[in-house]
Amino acid sequence: MKEDIVMDLLRQVQAGEVSVDDARAALEGAALTREQVEAAVDHGVFNEPEPGTVVRASMSPHGDSILILLFALWGVLWTLFWAGALAYGLLKNWDQQLLSFSLGMVMLTLILMGIVYLKYVLPDVVIVKHRGGKYITPNDPDKWKQYEV
Repeated sequence: MKEDIVMDLLRQVQAGEVSVDDARAALEGAALTREQVEAAVDHGVFNEPEPGTVVRASMSPHGDSILILLFALWGVLWTLFWAGALAYGLLKNWDQQLLSFSLGMVMLTLILMGIVYLKYVLPDVVIVKHRGGKYITPNDPDKWKQYEV
């Protein structure tokens, strides 16, 4: 997220460096009119960016959380467990139902890990690209055929 005065102030309040009353007093004079808010929203939503512009989400997630790390470790361990069970079952001629269950659990664990990776680790970045104009050489119109129905 972009670092600005408001975010710094919120972090200071969270850390206990600044009291809530002091933060409210600091933000007391900050006010936007309805027109300014609508202009800011319209500017961010309706203006087309230039080609090659990198657009980032203002609240892009982080992969720093210990919970995400624990989930990834949990997913790797369960994937190894179910893949090992599948390999062991193939060697010992287990029933197809048990083998498909093990394969399904491997796939489900990998899908859950992928969803968490996409949601909480991968940054939200979009590179804006526009189509280039079409170029038709001067010789092409002579080779065109007109079809009539």
